[in-house]
Amino acid sequence: MSPPGPPADVDALRAGLDATGYLADDALATALFLAVRLGQPILLEGEPGVGKTQAAKALAEVLDTPLLRLQCHEGITAAEALYEWNYPRQLLSIRLAESRHAELSDADLFTPEHLLARPLLAAIEHPGPRPAVLLVDEIDRADDEFEAFLFELLAESAVTIPELGTRRAVVPPVAVLTSNRTRDLHDALKRRCLYHWIAHPGPDRVAEIVRRRVPEAAGWLATRVAGGVHRMRGLELLKAPGVAEAINWTNALHVLGVGAGVDGDGPGTERMLLAAAERSLGAVLKYDEDVQAVRVAGLAGLLTAP
Repeated sequence: MSPPGPPADVDALRAGLDATGYLADDALATALFLAVRLGQPILLEGEPGVGKTQAAKALAEVLDTPLLRLQCHEGITAAEALYEWNYPRQLLSIRLAESRHAELSDADLFTPEHLLARPLLAAIEHPGPRPAVLLVDEIDRADDEFEAFLFELLAESAVTIPELGTRRAVVPPVAVLTSNRTRDLHDALKRRCLYHWIAHPGPDRVAEIVRRRVPEAAGWLATRVAGGVHRMRGLELLKAPGVAEAINWTNALHVLGVGAGVDGDGPGTERMLLAAAERSLGAVLKYDEDVQAVRVAGLAGLLTAP
C-alpha cells in the first residue's frame, strides 16, 4: 500500500502540524503548504527561539519523511555539507587488495560504497516516495561562497561528483532555510525562495505552545512563565528570551517542583514560584547583565498573575 499523499490544503497541513505539537498560524501554514506543493525552497526568518527549526521538524513529521539537517557555521565548506570519501574504508580496500596480490585502480576506490553522503547529497539521493525535508539551519552564518553554491544546488536539484558523475534528484527535497538575520542574504537566493517571517508570538500563544511542549507542567505555570517572558522582552536586555527559553524555563520550574498538586493561588505557591524562578534564571537569560536587569526590575512584578 502506498503512503497517503501530502496534505490536501492549508487547513489539513495546519491540523497536521497541530497534531505534532507545533502551533502554526495561518500565514506560516500557508507558506509551508506552498513550499511543499510548488516544490520551492522556503526561507524562514525570525529572532532566535521563535520556532524556525521546529517548523521544519514538524513538517517532516507531518509528511512522514526523513528530516536531513545541515547546521551552518562560519567557514562551512561545500565538501562537509555535500559528501566526503570514506578514507578508512578506502584504506581497508587497499590492504585487502594487497593481501590478495590484486591490482587496485582509482575507479575501485572512488565508488558509491566508499562515499559518505552528507545532508545535501542525502537529500538529493533520497528515493522517495515522499520528498525529504532538507533543513539548512542558520544559513546567515555561512559565507557568500557557500550561499552561492547552495543556490545552484537548490536550483538544479543536482550535484556533480567528479569521480562518479552527476547525481540528479528523482524526488527533489522540500528545502527549508532558516536565518536569524545576522546578515543580509543575497537577492538571488531570496528570489529562489518563498519567504516567511516568524514573529515572536504574544503571551497567550506562548502559553499555549508551552503547554503543548511541556504537558506535564501545570497549566497556570505556563501562563505565568509566558507572561514573565513577555514582560522581560520589554526590558533592555542583551538577549531577549524567546519561545525556546519560555519552554526551558517552564521545564526547569516543573523539575524544581513548582505547580505540583497546586492550582497557582495562595502565598505559599507564590513564594515557591519566586524562589524557584530566582534559582533558575539561567534557563531563560543568557547574560549576567540581563539577570541583573531582571532583578532590578523585580522578578515578582514580572511574574505577576494576569
